[in-house]
Amino acid sequence: MKLRTAGLMDLARIEDMHRSADIRLSEAAPPAARLWSLLSSTLSALLPLSQETLIYVAEDAGKVVGFIQASGQPLGLDLPRAKVLQVLNLQVADGSDSEEVAPALVEHLCNQALERGAIRLFVRLPEGDPLLPAFRLRGFRQYATEVVVYADKPAIGSGRSPEDARPVRRGDNRMLYQLYRKVTPQGVSQLEAPTYREWRALHGEWTGRLAARGSDKQEQVVDRVELVGWVKAERSSGARPNTLSFLALPESSLPGDLADLGLSLLGDSEAPAWSSLRHYDSHMIDALRGRGFSMLLTQLLLVKELAERVPVREKGLVPSFG
Repeated sequence: MKLRTAGLMDLARIEDMHRSADIRLSEAAPPAARLWSLLSSTLSALLPLSQETLIYVAEDAGKVVGFIQASGQPLGLDLPRAKVLQVLNLQVADGSDSEEVAPALVEHLCNQALERGAIRLFVRLPEGDPLLPAFRLRGFRQYATEVVVYADKPAIGSGRSPEDARPVRRGDNRMLYQLYRKVTPQGVSQLEAPTYREWRALHGEWTGRLAARGSDKQEQVVDRVELVGWVKAERSSGARPNTLSFLALPESSLPGDLADLGLSLLGDSEAPAWSSLRHYDSHMIDALRGRGFSMLLTQLLLVKELAERVPVREKGLVPSFG
């Protein structure tokens, strides 16, 4: 089996393999779950050929039997500058040995990414995906679980807004980063956004990637000297559901009040709503479940460290004597 960079002559075969897998996924997943996978760059859910991506193929007896695709993270970042890559696609042709082809493609991508200067590879997979072993065998480890909750007709609970809630201001970004660090386990934040600059790039990727053009977006924070909560409500003008995003400390009634605030920001919209939360956001998951939301799907977030990052020593004030 030969592993190589994909060429123009391979694109028709790649599209055929992806189309075949797309049909199987569409038949197996509920429409809302399928739409979420498409919008959130879940593995094998989309085939973005309009942006710069890395594509490698496996060839056996002159025939392409599989391919793997990755892009810079955040999506759309120029590949030569990308130090972090996201795996977007891994497909093996029907009739080929998935246990042989898939791990070989993953290994090849890791080697090529390292040669290009990348330090980390991320991938998002549905829970129970048959391709999961291919990543685990090549050193990928799970660092978080993403839970997507969905409601056809969400219902506001008490209707009480949190005390000290206000619209987001331009100068809130650094305080929002501090809130992100407080609610996110250190093992996750050190991978995703160890610095404020990296968080700024990922903040739009993880919380803004589902926004439709023309969507009506409102953001509010709960400001009690320091920020303890944040909510973004995006009213969709198209067929996709409204989107709610949250960061919240697990303080007594705060999660429920923040959920009600988010729903109130959607106004009189009759569209369904969904929200992506992590396993450590159980307080917000419970609050939304109490307002008509149920679990739509669970996705696993995996990472592979290609190179060890050495932290830069921080400069500090040194006492001077004499």
